[in-house]
Amino acid sequence: MTNWLPDLTSTEGPLYVRIAEATERDIKVGRLTDGAKLPPQRDIAYDMGVTIGTISRAYNLLRERGLVSGEVGRGTYVLAGHREAPAPAGDPVVARYGGTRPLTAPAGKLRFDTTAAVDVGQAALIGQLMQDIARDYPGELASYTRALAPHWLEAGQRWLTNGEWTPRREAVTPHLGVHAAVVAIIAAVTSPGDRLLCEHLTYSQVARSATLIGRQVCLVDSDRDGILPEDFERVCAREHPKLAFIISSGQNPTLSTLPEDRRRQIADIARRYNVFLIEDYIYGALIQDRIPLLAEIAPDRTFLVSGLSKAVAAGVRGAWVAAPDHFSQRLRVTQKMTSGGLPFVLAELSAQLVLSGAADDIRRRVVEEIGIRERHVRDIFSGHVFRSHPRIPFFWLQLPEPWLSGTFKQAALNEGVLIDDEDEFKAGRSSRVYHHVRVGFSEGRERDPVIAGLHTLRRLLDGGPAAYETDS
Repeated sequence: MTNWLPDLTSTEGPLYVRIAEATERDIKVGRLTDGAKLPPQRDIAYDMGVTIGTISRAYNLLRERGLVSGEVGRGTYVLAGHREAPAPAGDPVVARYGGTRPLTAPAGKLRFDTTAAVDVGQAALIGQLMQDIARDYPGELASYTRALAPHWLEAGQRWLTNGEWTPRREAVTPHLGVHAAVVAIIAAVTSPGDRLLCEHLTYSQVARSATLIGRQVCLVDSDRDGILPEDFERVCAREHPKLAFIISSGQNPTLSTLPEDRRRQIADIARRYNVFLIEDYIYGALIQDRIPLLAEIAPDRTFLVSGLSKAVAAGVRGAWVAAPDHFSQRLRVTQKMTSGGLPFVLAELSAQLVLSGAADDIRRRVVEEIGIRERHVRDIFSGHVFRSHPRIPFFWLQLPEPWLSGTFKQAALNEGVLIDDEDEFKAGRSSRVYHHVRVGFSEGRERDPVIAGLHTLRRLLDGGPAAYETDS
């Protein structure tokens, strides 16, 4: 059916979701009949004035919903049996906040869309510690956590220490993971309608979470070294953000690290415009670069956040915040209100991992394995443009012409590899196109499948879109 185009007038959300929703509606009402062939992706992209990557993602979403099937060389066809009821309205929460990753990852794929700590055998040690906790603290396991044990704060103080600088123990709060900690900070510092400043490309789930609870997001420009101080000041003067989210070392997804002079400029601007800072140091725990933290330069307005998920074990999700003076109590209250409170097992296990030295030992082994895998990345992708770091478990890959980010992501998926396109990291609506994908390589304990997956991606790059049939 080459004369059909989806009607987007009654849809909302990201463009690819709108196209999928409109197509689903036409299938449900019978405008697209059982067995109908959808237009080739190149044709419909041209007719609608959008990229092939956008159409590819829309068609993939339709496949995930079981509405169409596709075969390389044959095209995409409507499956039978979807006209029992009118099409439901698209879920606005899923459309607006779901990002570009499927909510349930397809089975049997290589997970290059994760940067969790590499499996270096830490489960045995963690399992033993959990048995010891169950034996030693039966009463605490049977009840709610009503107080913060001093050694929980000591563990956070030790984990957040950077070089000669260490936060005050009284300023530390344990949390249910870095993401939950950041949401609690946003709730503690801002009110509905206040603005959160983010980079155009960042860990965008923070921006989505902020929007979900009624905050607005404003964007700041960056270059290879991170946030541009002059644009930071421009946005502060024009948008009056209350809070800024900054990944100071090993930025996700670009791997930039703010030099010390920029950190000092940003801290000075934040003071002049009364902006508080969230310093996400989750990858800094791997890099340990010893550059002075924003929290060290501007402790009066910086919330330093880090945790165990990248360096020790993502399943533990232990994290800590070092807050400015007079904010610790408020943060503990907002943490309880936003998450329901801190599980005893999580807090005790995280503290024991850090205070026993086990976390440092696991981190050392994780970093060693990351380094080995990163060397394979540099070898396999030699000749292509990318950015990597020997202590960070992902790389930021520039796609050669004429690859588009969404199209390459779909091509990788068809080859059994899940990666992240650039849209997953856009903190707000933006017309900017970067032609990059983020590829994580920390999945799995065995190295050989990771290396094979990297070779698969290299083959796709070298073959180009012409070798990838987008009509499937």
